[in-house]
Amino acid sequence: MTPAETLHRIPAHPWRWVPWLVLSQLAVLAVGWQLGWAWGLGCMVISHATFLVPVFLPNARFYAPVLSRVDDAGNSVWLTIDDGPSAETPAVLDLLDRYQARATFFLVGERALEHPEQVRQIIARGHDIGNHSHSHPQTRFWRLGPATMSAEIGQCQQALTALAGYPPRWYRSVVGMTNPFVAAALKRHGLTRVGWSARGFDGVNCSPEDVLQRLLPRLRPGAIVLLHEGAAHGHNLAIIEGVLQALDQRGLRAALPVPAQPANPPSAR
Repeated sequence: MTPAETLHRIPAHPWRWVPWLVLSQLAVLAVGWQLGWAWGLGCMVISHATFLVPVFLPNARFYAPVLSRVDDAGNSVWLTIDDGPSAETPAVLDLLDRYQARATFFLVGERALEHPEQVRQIIARGHDIGNHSHSHPQTRFWRLGPATMSAEIGQCQQALTALAGYPPRWYRSVVGMTNPFVAAALKRHGLTRVGWSARGFDGVNCSPEDVLQRLLPRLRPGAIVLLHEGAAHGHNLAIIEGVLQALDQRGLRAALPVPAQPANPPSAR
C-alpha cells in the first residue's frame, strides 16, 4: 500500500452509532422495567456518557476514524498548524523555510477567503493545507446539528478548493471535538480526520517555556504535533521555533506524511 492509502481513513459507515444508540436506550427501558427506576436512571446516565464523552476526546474513534500518529515515519514528525491564515502566516513560512521544515496548515475557511494570497503562499512554498471548519465556532462546535456541521465543513472545503486549485484531504475538528455528525461530512468530501500525539496548549494564554515543557517530551518519530498561529498571546512564533530547534537537536525532521497536492502548485501572485 502507498502512504496515502495507509493514512487516508475516510469514514465508511458514518451512521454506525445510530443502531447502538437505539439499542442502548431499549436496554435502559428494559432495566428500568425489570429492576426499578433507580437502576434505569443509573443505566441512562451511563449510556448517555458513553455517547457524549467521546465528543471531547480528540483521538477517540467512536464517531469517526482518526490519525493520531504516523507509523513508519522514519526520523520525521508531522507538524500541523491550526487556525490560520493570520497576520503571522508569512513569518511562520519564513521560519519553516529557515529550518527546511514542512507543515500542514489547518485553515479556517472564512479567514482563507480574507487572505487568499497567504493560502497560495503556503502551497507554493511546499506545504499542505487542511480543513478546519468555515467559521471556527469553538464554543459550540461540539453541539452543532447535522445541517450546520455539514455547512461548516462543506463551505470550508469549497473555499479552500477554490483558492488552492485542489481539494484538501485532511480535516481537523475545532478544539478536537467530534460529534456524531462529523463523519457524514467527512465521507461526503473524502476527508481524513487528523488528531495529534504532541500538544502544548499554545492556542490559549501561555508562556513559550510552559508550552515547550509540555510538548517537547512527546517529540518522537511519527508524532503529530499540534501548533497554532495568530493567537492573541503573541508567542506562537517563539513556540514554533522552539519546536524546530528541538527537532534539529534530536536529528528529527518536519516532513509531510504524503506529498502536498498538487505536484505543480499554483504560483503565488
